[in-house]
Amino acid sequence: MAGLYLHIPFCEHKCIYCDFYSIENLKVIDAYLNALDCEIGMYAERAAGENFGTIYFGGGTPSLLSPAQLGRILSRLYSRYSITPDAEITVETNPGTIDKQKLKEYRALGINRLSIGIQSFHEDELAFLTRIHSAREAKECVHVAHQVGFDNVSLDLIFALPNQSVRRWQANLYQAVELEPQHISAYSLIVERGTPLARMVAAKQVSPVPVEKDALMYETTMDLLAAEGYEHYEVSNYARPGYRSRHNSNYWNHTNYLAFGPSAHSFWSSLQAPESRRWWNVANLRTYIEKLSRGAAPVAGDEILTGEQLLEEAIMLGLRSDGVDIDHLYEQFGLDFSKNLRFTIQELLEDGFAVMEGCRLRLTDRGYLVCDEVCNRMLAHLEPESRIVPVPLSRRAEVDLMRVMVPYGSVLT
Repeated sequence: MAGLYLHIPFCEHKCIYCDFYSIENLKVIDAYLNALDCEIGMYAERAAGENFGTIYFGGGTPSLLSPAQLGRILSRLYSRYSITPDAEITVETNPGTIDKQKLKEYRALGINRLSIGIQSFHEDELAFLTRIHSAREAKECVHVAHQVGFDNVSLDLIFALPNQSVRRWQANLYQAVELEPQHISAYSLIVERGTPLARMVAAKQVSPVPVEKDALMYETTMDLLAAEGYEHYEVSNYARPGYRSRHNSNYWNHTNYLAFGPSAHSFWSSLQAPESRRWWNVANLRTYIEKLSRGAAPVAGDEILTGEQLLEEAIMLGLRSDGVDIDHLYEQFGLDFSKNLRFTIQELLEDGFAVMEGCRLRLTDRGYLVCDEVCNRMLAHLEPESRIVPVPLSRRAEVDLMRVMVPYGSVLT
């Protein structure tokens, strides 16, 4: 079932590690909403007949929007698209931008899932990350969310901060679990180009943690959350049974999605157009608004994905999430795993990096530690003679998600 994504490009303060497009000028929210109304309407005809099962407000800081503003966007979506009654509707929130009344009104709008950006429960780590909330505010935000009726809450945490000890990271995890969230996303701190953090690293003001320590923290995360009853269903994501993110799973399972707002990426494939197309919007709010004001799509670029690209992405994203369905790849892509990849898979199984569950090849926790290397090994053996006649393709997962997934790439041993 298809998904809808809304990029809300506003922040009170941009954190030093973040490279997602956002601005700190809140005075242009109304102009942005007017432009967003226009863009939402542009794709309604293309999506006719498609049912949408997820809506995701990401950013930026979507919780800077008032309930009335979020309600306006939801009304526009419901008026132009077929959205299922049980749709998962997620809003990313930051402690310090939300209160009990606001959360009550969000819930009344039909929003049923919150993703709360906590990152750490240690004040000095929050200060380093330039977060604008305290640990107390973070915990209070989760408590209030539960009080007003949110029973699907996800917490974001970051590990591998400079000088962070494994014990301190464990303390973060235990405090998160005590808040009883249904979902936890735990990411390794990535030094993204062009960010203040990257400049600090270049100036030798901070040093990234060694790869071995990063891996140890990751292993700690997997072990601790498994012991607490969370399923590890994607490289960086853990959920109570029944609470996996349906929206993100859409990306990883080659499902259609439309994305609105500056810098947003979309993917669409249909029987009417036997091709898979990806397009992305301009990463500048002023240009985004200007284009839509004259009726032009705010698209910065697009591409038609080849069968080769779709197959490679299906393998990469499958390995990073719930595994690769070998029968499905044969039916949809004509890939015969019994030829060149048979020995690669056998090695992964024998070395404990993967398991076979029916026809699904899934990485173990040990395999997740070297996920990039496993992907590279498999793709390197995808020679032409390992395939049958290519089958027409449909759907893919958003490659941009790859940059927020933990990029473990140490060499297999």
